[in-house]
Amino acid sequence: MLSLAQRIELLERDLSVTPPAFSMSVDLPFAIFRYDPLQQEENEWQVRREINHLAIRVTNVTGKLVKVISLAELYWRAIEQSEGIDALIELEQQRGFLDAETQVSVYLTDPDWCPLTGLLIEEIERQALDAKRNIIFLTRAGVFAPTSYRISALLEQLMGRMTVPTVLFYPGTWRESLNFLGLRTKDEPLASYRVKIYGRET
Repeated sequence: MLSLAQRIELLERDLSVTPPAFSMSVDLPFAIFRYDPLQQEENEWQVRREINHLAIRVTNVTGKLVKVISLAELYWRAIEQSEGIDALIELEQQRGFLDAETQVSVYLTDPDWCPLTGLLIEEIERQALDAKRNIIFLTRAGVFAPTSYRISALLEQLMGRMTVPTVLFYPGTWRESLNFLGLRTKDEPLASYRVKIYGRET
């Protein structure tokens, strides 16, 4: 397994060309960078620092402004724009954590509420980001733990809607496929990712 520094070097090299070398489809110019926050050298704070440094270097080399978008901010925005945090707290107090998490999943996926993909597209449009001038780093995906949202669903729903080259920084392990925070059990099906993944063991 390559070290964190080696994986970042590979990603940086691929981001230094136009279009980024990881782009496997014009319908989804996307890549996933996996890191394991349970490892001391890949803890969340260390990776965030590395992401910020990488953004600066890529901007200096390519002239494209790297925009870091927090998935955690979109997560809380979806809750606030749905029924609000107070309603969610009340639900958890009355029916427990699992029901509350299920409700959050509804907020993030149901078109009648505030789907995460819609919020992300809105954020891209609000910041006027485009493929010629920008690269997007999506961070803080750990907010979805343990099961409030399937990250593979994000890629599926962005197909054909995302034009700005994007890297998702994914906290997890690798076991035949990406394993979000190492939480997937042996009996759970493997998720399908049709993008380049930095940090797989093959």
